[in-house]
Amino acid sequence: MNKIIFIFLILIGIQNIKGQSDLESIAQTLTDYIEGSTNGQPDRLKTAFHKDLNLYYVKKNDSLGIWSGESYIQDTKEGQPTGEDGKIISIDYENDIAIAKVEISHPKSRSTYIDYFMLLKIQKKWTIVHKAYTQRTSNKVYE
Repeated sequence: MNKIIFIFLILIGIQNIKGQSDLESIAQTLTDYIEGSTNGQPDRLKTAFHKDLNLYYVKKNDSLGIWSGESYIQDTKEGQPTGEDGKIISIDYENDIAIAKVEISHPKSRSTYIDYFMLLKIQKKWTIVHKAYTQRTSNKVYE
């Protein structure tokens, strides 16, 4: 059902300069992040991330952790896939701002992470400007 709604939203999306809808462009940016990260393609991450992006998380001692996007990209080794799987869970956008949720699964460790993104449409291109992530502890979905 969600795939049908997602496809419908893509079909009715507002067209941008490249002929893609905004929703398709946001999804492509998120796909560049997912595939860049999981397939060992740092250049795709550079395409998806704003140069000033930081990643935020809660440390084990319950304090704020900040990881620079630049360091994240440097830690991604060219041609070295992580074995992870990623999928887009949701996208919500208005005009030139979007929020998105992505799930990243680690089959070997059996852990799943949830990434929340803020994207902005800057100079007609959707780019990730903020990422916060956490480990999934339940399968609850709230809509």
